[in-house]
Amino acid sequence: MALRFSANLSWLFPELPALPARLEAAAAAGFGAVEAAWPAGCPAQELRAAAERARVRIALLNTPPGDQEAGELGLAAVPGRQAAFRQGLEAAVHYARAVGCPRIHVMAGRVPLGTDRAAVSSEMETTFIENLRYTADLLSQENMIGLLEPINNRITDPRYYLNTPHQAAAILEKVGRPNLKLQLDLFHCQIMDGNLSRNLEMYFPLIGHIQIAQVPGRHEPDSPGELNFPYIFELLESLGYTGYVGCEYAPKGDTLEGLGWLRSYWESRGLQHGGTSKAAK
Repeated sequence: MALRFSANLSWLFPELPALPARLEAAAAAGFGAVEAAWPAGCPAQELRAAAERARVRIALLNTPPGDQEAGELGLAAVPGRQAAFRQGLEAAVHYARAVGCPRIHVMAGRVPLGTDRAAVSSEMETTFIENLRYTADLLSQENMIGLLEPINNRITDPRYYLNTPHQAAAILEKVGRPNLKLQLDLFHCQIMDGNLSRNLEMYFPLIGHIQIAQVPGRHEPDSPGELNFPYIFELLESLGYTGYVGCEYAPKGDTLEGLGWLRSYWESRGLQHGGTSKAAK
């Protein structure tokens, strides 16, 4: 079965300022789904109306980052911020419900400034597990999935708490809730561990969402870099992956012009524009 791709509106179509306009551009480019980080400044009803007009699904949103001026990027694993995390989670669930989004990336957050990662690791894990159990209970009432994404601390975010699929899998096992899954961004995974084939096979039962970008530039999958995306796409197909592949990369130029890799993928699978079967036309 051919893969389904989701346009990350926080990264793609940056030439368009508003999320609804980016969503409409993604739909015109053939995407059947979109995702975004925290859609600050865009009322839920506007985004939902745009999605309904364009017949596009909203596949993924994040929990709020917290106090960004204070350097926060998520709160789920940050000791002393439990009340703020729960408030942000409830806001994310409310927004996701309003736009019909079934998945929420639960952002772990950063090691607090002035503290040593090793010294606070145990307390952060305890906080994370406690907050994730609360999250799972809340999301189960909404029939939603919570996602944990490891973010590399070698290039992108040196202080981010959750860094590897191995760490995320261990936490998911301790939490023990079926509606929490792994969000595997292959850009971060390659930087931290490489070994993508084996990691995809090993963690496949835990995966609820995948994101892609070339390494190291974080541009289009067919831009120069370390990753062989035609091979990776074939591997995901062979594993039977039916979730979305989120396109979370920085276009090198015009977003639409940079989508040649996606049009080539559809063509190679005998699909028409938008990834639908030519036979179904």
